Amino acid sequence: MALSSEPLSDRSVKLAVLLAFASGVVVGWQANRARRCLELKKSVDENTLTLQNLKKSDEPAPVGNYNQRKEEEEKQLFELSQQLEKLATVLNQDNKEEVLLIIEKKPDGWWLAKNLKGEKGLVPKTYLTAKDKEEEEPSEEETEEDIEVADETAGGADILKRTDSHWSAVKKALTENNTLDVLTTMGAVPAGFRPSMLAQLLDEGNQFQTASFLQPVLTPSNLSFQDLVWSPEKGSIQPRPTRISLVMTLWNCKGIPFPGISIQVLSRHIRLCLFDGNRVSGILPCILDGDCFIRSNDPSPEIGLLFELGITYHNSTGERGELSCGWAFLKLFDSSGFPIPSKTYEMFLNGGTPYEKRVEVDPSISRRASSNVFQHMITLRKQPQLLVKLRSISTRSKGILNLLPEVLIGSMCYMHLILFYRQILGDVLLKDRPNVQHADLISNPILATFPKLMEQPDIMDALRSSWAEKESTLKRSEKRDREFLKSVFVLVYHDTVYPLLQSVSLPEYKWAEEESEGTRWRIIAEFLKKNRERGSSLSSLLSLESPHKAFDVMETAYDFLGEARKNSPLI
Repeated sequence: MALSSEPLSDRSVKLAVLLAFASGVVVGWQANRARRCLELKKSVDENTLTLQNLKKSDEPAPVGNYNQRKEEEEKQLFELSQQLEKLATVLNQDNKEEVLLIIEKKPDGWWLAKNLKGEKGLVPKTYLTAKDKEEEEPSEEETEEDIEVADETAGGADILKRTDSHWSAVKKALTENNTLDVLTTMGAVPAGFRPSMLAQLLDEGNQFQTASFLQPVLTPSNLSFQDLVWSPEKGSIQPRPTRISLVMTLWNCKGIPFPGISIQVLSRHIRLCLFDGNRVSGILPCILDGDCFIRSNDPSPEIGLLFELGITYHNSTGERGELSCGWAFLKLFDSSGFPIPSKTYEMFLNGGTPYEKRVEVDPSISRRASSNVFQHMITLRKQPQLLVKLRSISTRSKGILNLLPEVLIGSMCYMHLILFYRQILGDVLLKDRPNVQHADLISNPILATFPKLMEQPDIMDALRSSWAEKESTLKRSEKRDREFLKSVFVLVYHDTVYPLLQSVSLPEYKWAEEESEGTRWRIIAEFLKKNRERGSSLSSLLSLESPHKAFDVMETAYDFLGEARKNSPLI
């Protein structure tokens, strides 16, 4: 196959014929539509493979702008293959007819439509016919799929009605990754972008959230705690060294492709987790601070850190989502089982998901590469990269880390606050509990609310700021007194966190919503300012200008048995 022979024209004719089959125009061949679709897709894929292996020297005649034309044709072949694959999925499925509102008519024949439920998707125009506007209103007996959608477009967009039975299947095949497919086809995002895997895991429940890993884990007998043990000699919880205990800094990102102008980026962030190639354990929701710590006792020789670079976005139609802009994996042990050294690691990002192999973030970068060694080196430097630095742990940091839960990923700036929580947890559950078999609710606002802060970093930062201010006023002898420090921390917590969590005026925390985040920061900053001026939060709690939620006993009740059961798979 040569570029100068313009083979795309034949394939375009075949695709037009296929769409005619799909719409039922060629009635005699209707039963063979799916088979013909797969045959054409196979032909397109074969042509794509042949095209990738072509060189300029293979052309029978000189071709101007060879690399550009080759790249353009490869992109068109990829889009044809994608459309054919989706049509093959849907042509064998049935559904009742449905009235649709056409939002946008695209020149490529795939129109953007919306159904009664407000779900949007692409549908071939050959699947649609104009609906008679004089048609009677549907009766109550008609199904939800038959109800007409009101014309909502400013320009009076046409309302079209499907005449065959494939729309639901088309919608299902296209809307699962509809937004990403449309964005990729339009060139708004690179082909290697995917829906964020770690964001989906976080949305499924609290299993991978930091709050879950802060709770103590019961032993299989349910009679004691597996990761929380009291040391009578030290009068505190016992340190527990782990196989993995390290401190890391996110150093830099290079060459990350930008989405197109039709995409509004709401946030850029990195998520990371412990990963052994199959299982995820512990996700740091979003790194807002480049320094973080990692603890785990996972015995797997393949264990490592999975980094996912992501964006939160919304597009021109108002749809919101999270995309992975690439991922990298850093194995923490070498082939001999020794920990990797503390140094800076430069990792190339992979596209797709961690379960896909040999997917590039932006394939167009490799397509522009040539056989010239110098140009190949330049192209390699343009590949997306992530730089992370594993740091040596100081004696003080190592001592703090050994007192934290066995499995935990978190920001270094919160490490000392989590330590206070663990010490108070040990006092309440191990030291001060009159009977170790006693499993009633425990009245303790800190234990009941602290895990919630891990999902609300602005309140966590307010606590960190208030504690730093208070700690700076303490004497050196007071700082060495562990019990005194805990008592002061409890007062600071009650003065800062508890009123904010129960405030009516503080909107719910929502990730990457600028208006909500700005409102929360203003309220928190004003609250902290009043606390500094008045010496405590008592005046704010009693003020009519600062309404709070009605008191519920569960605000201060800590159900350690219930929380442990949620987090221990052995129970």
